[in-house]
Amino acid sequence: VQLQASGGGLVQDGGSLRLSCAASGRTFSRYAVGWFRQAPGKEREFVATISSGGFSTFYADSVKGRFTISRDNAKNTAYLQMNSLEPEDTAVYYCAAKAYSGSSTFMREYSYDYWGQGTLVTVSS
Repeated sequence: VQLQASGGGLVQDGGSLRLSCAASGRTFSRYAVGWFRQAPGKEREFVATISSGGFSTFYADSVKGRFTISRDNAKNTAYLQMNSLEPEDTAVYYCAAKAYSGSSTFMREYSYDYWGQGTLVTVSS
């Protein structure tokens, strides 16, 4: 499956953005999806994940209550709604997909089979 992340940009502290991850090439509903991010000078870290059917989600503690992951399998797209953004959220955001049909979610990078190219989110103070 090919993944295309989009929706990044420049936003002020406290603002919102919605990232999209558009998939093509395979049956999207058979893939779990994860969002990861990499800030300048730091390692890539887990942000959120959603099961293939969309019934299970899991978040990093740093974004819990501010970010919401969702998906629309009819549109082959996953989303990351980001509210109450902070300068610490500045990073390149990546979406990833794992071939798995079920209710499990996955936090580890090595669990994922496919990666998008990343979209830059910059939060100004």
